[in-house]
Amino acid sequence: MAQMIFVNLPVKDLEISKGFFEKLGYGINPQFSDDKTACVVLSDTIFVMLLTEPRFKEFTKKDVADASKTTEAILALSADSREKVDELADAALAAGGFPAGETQDMGFMYGRSFQDPDHHIWEVIWMDPSAVEGES
Repeated sequence: MAQMIFVNLPVKDLEISKGFFEKLGYGINPQFSDDKTACVVLSDTIFVMLLTEPRFKEFTKKDVADASKTTEAILALSADSREKVDELADAALAAGGFPAGETQDMGFMYGRSFQDPDHHIWEVIWMDPSAVEGES
C-alpha cells in the first residue's frame, strides 16, 4: 500500500473552507466528514482534513495558530505543467483565496502561491522533468 499523508488544518468556517476546495476541483470524502470535519481528497494518497478550530484543539495541548498572523506551515503541491500551476493559483484566487507571494520563474522550475480562506499558505510548483533527473 502506498504511503498516504493527511494534513490537518484548523478552519474558522467549515462550509466556506469546503466550498473553497470544491471550487478548485477537489472532492470531499463524506465517509470521513461530519459537521466539524471535512476530508478533502487531493489525490489517491493526499488528503486535507479541515477541522473546525474547536475540533482541531481536541488533538493538541498547544494554542491553535492564527494563520492570518503567523505561518505554521507552507503546503506545496506539484503540477504537471506551468499552465496547471497558473490554473490552480488563478482558481484559488477566484474562489476567495488571497495572494501569498510573487511568482517564482527559474526556467526549469515555476511556482505560484496563494492563501486559502483561513490564510494557510499553499504553493503550486512545476519542475522540468529533465532538470529533476539530473546527472548520474
